[in-house]
Amino acid sequence: MTTAPLHLAVALDGAGWHPAAWRDPAANPRELFTARHWAKLVAEAERGLLDFVTIEDALGLQSTLFDGPDDRVDQVRGRFDAVLLAAAVAPLTSRIGLIPTATTTHTEPFHVANGIATLDHVSRGRAGWRVQISGRRSEAAHFGRRELPPFDLRDLSGAEELFDEAADAVEVARRLWDSWEDDAEIRDVATGRFIDRDKLHYIDFSGRWFSVKGPSITPRPPQGQPIVAVLDHGGVGEPYLLPARAADVVFVTPRDRDDAAAIVRRVRAHPRDGEPLQIFADLLVFVGADAEGRKARLDELAGAELTSDAKIFAGTAEDLADLLLDWREAGIEGFRLRPGAVPADLKGIARGVTAALRRRGAFRDEYGAATLRGLLGLPRPANRYALAAAPTTASPVSPAVPPQAVPGRLS
Repeated sequence: MTTAPLHLAVALDGAGWHPAAWRDPAANPRELFTARHWAKLVAEAERGLLDFVTIEDALGLQSTLFDGPDDRVDQVRGRFDAVLLAAAVAPLTSRIGLIPTATTTHTEPFHVANGIATLDHVSRGRAGWRVQISGRRSEAAHFGRRELPPFDLRDLSGAEELFDEAADAVEVARRLWDSWEDDAEIRDVATGRFIDRDKLHYIDFSGRWFSVKGPSITPRPPQGQPIVAVLDHGGVGEPYLLPARAADVVFVTPRDRDDAAAIVRRVRAHPRDGEPLQIFADLLVFVGADAEGRKARLDELAGAELTSDAKIFAGTAEDLADLLLDWREAGIEGFRLRPGAVPADLKGIARGVTAALRRRGAFRDEYGAATLRGLLGLPRPANRYALAAAPTTASPVSPAVPPQAVPGRLS
């Protein structure tokens, strides 16, 4: 069977997505908070020719409770800052995309935008940003600038506002990434001119949550616009509206093929000009001949059977490859696999699943592009401010970076 190549990524989170993964015999918990641990994980994913890795992060400690610490001592607690971690491993890799998580609630988009732009420069065009909100009062208490209402499943209007805030944060970041034109840096030693100040732009964003003048302190990223990704379960407000408004990639959590098809229909129902939103399905996976037994042992160590927002798979690489190709028939374009335990299940993905897909003609034999946008088949968007100042015959800007009124230039 010959099919077009699948997009495949992994979501990295400490020792793995099972709460007892750090106790797996193959794990090395003493290395968990070291650069070496993360460098090995990302290198394994790159050897498997995966499109990208995402790195989990949050503004509070992991917990079995929705809001606040649970005081458990038998599970991993603590994380590295995902953006800084991605920047640390970027020079140790050459082709794989790096998408750290950064929360929009309580943070300033000016800082996040500069961090992701810097990551794109350090990685030479392989950066992305997984946008995340926080509705937890315990996390708000770390900052002391705002109070959030108690979380109530019967009234999610507060979460809708956080999604609106996130959309504004992404818009600020996108404008900042364009606030330097591509040729703003002259660097002419003979004339003593380092920069063309006419090619730096005020973004003059003023909204409900943010007021940002700009320009960025970081030159335009190599990709022009780093990839923006959003995990959306479709349960708050209008389903999948945030990724339709703000993202290039959406991570969804179908339970089966029929559910996947229904989600695809809901995502595609949102009007969107230009490049379509890419839909990746999340699965939490245990891969290998002994996958079910390993999961059962980890469940026993944890004292409870594993539950997840995503479908849980335990089986061989061949069976998982069959599932991925079956779901693709429902319109899923790629998959973000969450390894139950690392390194075992990451190796099962990077070596076993990719090989099984390759035998079906459904996965690459080598990297075909040097940037993350290139790997995902997305063009490099033109700079909105350069287009706005150009003659009207210029080609339209990508919808991922909608044109705005020409801002004031720096004088």
